[in-house]
Amino acid sequence: MTTVIAVTNQKGGVGKTTSAVNIAYYLAKNGKKTLLIDFDPQGNATSGLGIDKQELETGTMTDVMLEQKTLQEVILETDHKNLFVAPATPHLANTEAELSGAGRRFTRLKNAIGTTGEAYDMVIIDCPPSLSLLTVNGLIAARYVLLPVQAEFYALEGLGQLLETMKLVRKNMNPTLDLIGVLPTMVDGRTTLSGQVHEEIKKHFPGKVFKTVIPRNIRLAEAPSHGLPIGVYDRFSKGARAYKSVTKEMMERASA
Repeated sequence: MTTVIAVTNQKGGVGKTTSAVNIAYYLAKNGKKTLLIDFDPQGNATSGLGIDKQELETGTMTDVMLEQKTLQEVILETDHKNLFVAPATPHLANTEAELSGAGRRFTRLKNAIGTTGEAYDMVIIDCPPSLSLLTVNGLIAARYVLLPVQAEFYALEGLGQLLETMKLVRKNMNPTLDLIGVLPTMVDGRTTLSGQVHEEIKKHFPGKVFKTVIPRNIRLAEAPSHGLPIGVYDRFSKGARAYKSVTKEMMERASA
């Protein structure tokens, strides 16, 4: 059975796309046939896997959401075994406006994933950094939510709104939606603040915080500009080891 995980946080710059790309990569490396859906109009997950957004002749997630193409028609193979991507470009931002009065506008992503049957073991959705129509589509399509949270002072601000949205989605549209885990990112072990925020996150989400945290790591920051997951760019870096470990923990949680 396909497991669908939405990676989301309405704050930008928290390592959301970095987490989506690298977890998808390590899932594929673990033998799981994995589809990464770039659902963020910035299209960073697309370029982070080395795909040129100017040359997407097969179509993008815009075409899928407007029901002009099936999801399977826009999916591209990547250079990494078992890893596939459904790309996005900035046009996806306009799609929201076009869909505002359309029928079934909240369930289009879910329906699109449904058409691929059981073709993939894992589907990772990189949601936009906002509580938008696209994000709600992601939450309705997913079985789990992965929540990256930056270890900084304002980390928990705004999360209440996201959790409220999750609650509404669970109540009305997707009763099985569950938080698979909270992932502390950009953790700097040398500062007291990082430690304090980490403790605060654990207090807010008892039993839900991953044992592994993602450290601040220059190699991790460099990898996307080369269009490579960290496991290819520098597999011995701290960032690579952390994402490898988080992916293992996430697979255990999903199968449990």
